[in-house]
Amino acid sequence: MFENLTGRLDDIFKQLTRRGKLSEADVDQAMREVRLALLEADVHYSVAKKFTNNVRERAVGHEVSKALNPGQQVIKIVNEELIALLGEPSKINLTGEKPYVLMMVGLQGSGKTTASAKIAKKLRSQGERVLLVAADPYRPAAIKQLQTLGERIDVPVFTEDGKKPPEVVKNALRHARNGNFTVMIVDTAGRSQLDEALMSELKSINQHVNAVETLLVVDAMIGQEALHVAEGFRDTVKITGLVFTKMDGDARGGAAISVRSVTGVPIKFLSTGEGLDAMEAYDPGRLSSRILGMGDMIGLIEKAEQAFDQNQAQAQAQKMLKGEFTLEDFLQQLKQVKKMGPISQLFDMMPGSMGQVARNVDPKEAEGQLKRTEAIISSMTLKERKNPDLLNASRRRRIAKGSGTEVQDVNRLMKQFRDIKKLMKTMQKSGGRGLPRLFG
Repeated sequence: MFENLTGRLDDIFKQLTRRGKLSEADVDQAMREVRLALLEADVHYSVAKKFTNNVRERAVGHEVSKALNPGQQVIKIVNEELIALLGEPSKINLTGEKPYVLMMVGLQGSGKTTASAKIAKKLRSQGERVLLVAADPYRPAAIKQLQTLGERIDVPVFTEDGKKPPEVVKNALRHARNGNFTVMIVDTAGRSQLDEALMSELKSINQHVNAVETLLVVDAMIGQEALHVAEGFRDTVKITGLVFTKMDGDARGGAAISVRSVTGVPIKFLSTGEGLDAMEAYDPGRLSSRILGMGDMIGLIEKAEQAFDQNQAQAQAQKMLKGEFTLEDFLQQLKQVKKMGPISQLFDMMPGSMGQVARNVDPKEAEGQLKRTEAIISSMTLKERKNPDLLNASRRRRIAKGSGTEVQDVNRLMKQFRDIKKLMKTMQKSGGRGLPRLFG
């Protein structure tokens, strides 16, 4: 997400921060490069132009000329203007009479059905009683897809055969009220393109349920076309929010910036992966930090909190400090790290120098190393994981064969494990004074 833009901006900012003073010419040159970077990232021309003009106006003024480090001050201005461009954070509207109805709309292939399930899972985790409604009888297997997703997240799905979507939704609302559901998410039908029949059906559905949110699901990978789709829906249906899907698959990501700015419709959610947990509430400040290569520490912590069992993590931390950490504990940690999402996403969220180091690592190579490590440990017996000293040459050959790796890979893992244990023991004896040296 925004990988290309982040890389280009990082290069521009490095040039700025190397200068002791900034002239108007320096700022103009930097803004030309920033505008080009935005355009290459699929940001609409008018949006890119307005943004760089705003930054330039501030960057050649008093606040930069009097700054101790003009380059860093320009970066601060870029961050503030980018946050303003991305808009205010807008939470999902859950007010009024229950059940709160969320109507999901969009073109075919935008990821609407999966997005419906992801939002349902998110709201369920916040204590809401959620009902999913299958209101797309036209696309083959659409209803079955929603039912399968509903089973995976333990959310019921309302369906009715042989009836038109407006009637299905009307009956679903009655069912939701009788069942004391607090939120009802309607997965409506999509079309391959905007047409009168689609809009008429959506209007008819809304007349029956009076949705508190009508969320337009947009595929981030369609680039500038996303703007035309959003404008088309906005002009005929009252869109209250945007949901961008496949953000992880687009290294440019500028469509999200353009659509929010041009249409004025707030972004509510960003889908950042295939997993049903990979749906983030939109936060412009955190997104700006990620675009500018500053990471997203809050997002990283939230992912860790979702993936890790707190009591188990504390117990493992104590075992590490006492030098009692085993390969079985290590395996459990690896599995929890995998729940946090793709390595490339985690790298993007790391701040500062830690993020710069991470971004120099090939995510595919890191993913491969994690898989090899998990395979090696999984090929050991429980007794071997708890007591690695048992691993003689013949056992290591068996483990390598069982995990599809080489004996050298097993030996390398064991050396790394011994080094970690040694470091933990040193830290315990020194009262933690080894920690700064490890991360400094």
